[in-house]
Amino acid sequence: MELLWEIAGWTGAVLILSAYLSVSMGWLKAGRRFQTANLIGAVAFMINGAVHGAWPSVVTNVAWFLISAIALVRMRATTEAPLAVVEEVPQVQFPGVPDTTGQIAVVEAITSAVHGDVEHRVAECQASLAGGHADYVPAEDCTGKQPVGLAAGVA
Repeated sequence: MELLWEIAGWTGAVLILSAYLSVSMGWLKAGRRFQTANLIGAVAFMINGAVHGAWPSVVTNVAWFLISAIALVRMRATTEAPLAVVEEVPQVQFPGVPDTTGQIAVVEAITSAVHGDVEHRVAECQASLAGGHADYVPAEDCTGKQPVGLAAGVA
């Protein structure tokens, strides 16, 4: 019977540490599976601690269990059935690397506000160049870059 309590303690340790490692490395979101592993691990630690009379460990794991249980209840209460099944691409967030996906939209909005519709402007520029101005050599080409071999300001 002593072996069973030891197995419970080691199982609890493996569950809690592997869940923590998985979330910390970005392999697992801190969702249901994480909270379930913490809940079961805490129960296993409580059993092992009670058998060995390690009451500080038991109290700590009771708190750990309650935190996980409350988190699971809240997750269940806030989860609504999806209206349509949408295949979501898993997003990996590496620890220590900031999530910059929101910044891309900001940069695009600022670029559009400053430069306007660049593709439309390039098309207009190219159309005006093709419209019979063979003797005119612009100081910049339609993309805003200076043509090769042309000195700045000299037309």
